[in-house]
Amino acid sequence: MYDFGLSILEHYELTADTTYRGRGAIICETQEGLKIIREYHGSQKKLELLRQLQEQIEEAGIMKVDYIRVNKEGSVISCDRDGIPYVVRDWFVGRECDTKSKVDILNSVSLMARLHKVMHMPIEENYCKESLVDECQRHNREIKKIAKFVQKKQRKNSFESVLINVIDEFLYQGEMVLQDLERSDYYKLRQDAMIKGSICHGEYNQHNILYTEQGLSVVNGEKWSFDIQVTDLYQFMRKILEKHNWDVELGKMMIQEYCKEKPLTEAELINLQLRLAYPWKFWKLANFYANNHKAWISGKNAEKLEKLYKQKESWLFFVKNGFLDSFF
Repeated sequence: MYDFGLSILEHYELTADTTYRGRGAIICETQEGLKIIREYHGSQKKLELLRQLQEQIEEAGIMKVDYIRVNKEGSVISCDRDGIPYVVRDWFVGRECDTKSKVDILNSVSLMARLHKVMHMPIEENYCKESLVDECQRHNREIKKIAKFVQKKQRKNSFESVLINVIDEFLYQGEMVLQDLERSDYYKLRQDAMIKGSICHGEYNQHNILYTEQGLSVVNGEKWSFDIQVTDLYQFMRKILEKHNWDVELGKMMIQEYCKEKPLTEAELINLQLRLAYPWKFWKLANFYANNHKAWISGKNAEKLEKLYKQKESWLFFVKNGFLDSFF
């Protein structure tokens, strides 16, 4: 019978007394405490570097980490009886960051800044994030291609009808951001980040921020990369501010909280502003449409697009007014 990865505990000389499902994983109570088992199909080298990074964070005393366990053979990856690769990590009970709580939000930002101060390693070219300029150029090309495709369609579904009415506005915004980005100090910021070996978590969101008995922790760092660290701040701010209709005061508080621990330079603040000004969520919805069966698109996607357009004014108001001169 398929054991959903439990057989790999044999590689760690562990026994599961109790198991239950987590977010795409199995959580086990063992003789050495709580462990989590999750499939892993990425680079072993990248996972080994993550383990090294976890050691740095733990040694700095910043937080308890979901430490990657090494099996009896000395490997960070183990295969079960069906040959499926898994990773076993330490785990802990906790609640996720409450996106409605300003205290939770600001504590999460403060922790991010403290983590960023120690998240540095010698550069590994294979794990450098794609250039932001290249990424925006690619997304703008994709949006243009989608626009041409939808324009040619005689009969449009509900999603396409909304899309064709708003796509030019979002594309214009994307092109303006790209122009400003190319005129900014982005390339110098990126070069400095590579020299320092600056690392981003890659998925710093409310689901990976846990309030535990041992304190606040950030988990699931498998998507880490070498990049300008303001990328993490942008990603977290966007997720939070979308839920708060781009509340200007909340956004300012998040930036100020980060700066208390790790002051941002003028160039970093401008880069953060430009990242927040790019229509990422629009691109994501349009790209999902382009890469899936277009004859049937969920009505929820049309609703998401309509909601996004309704937030457009609040979003652009924040981009213009959410960055005070006093930050610089």
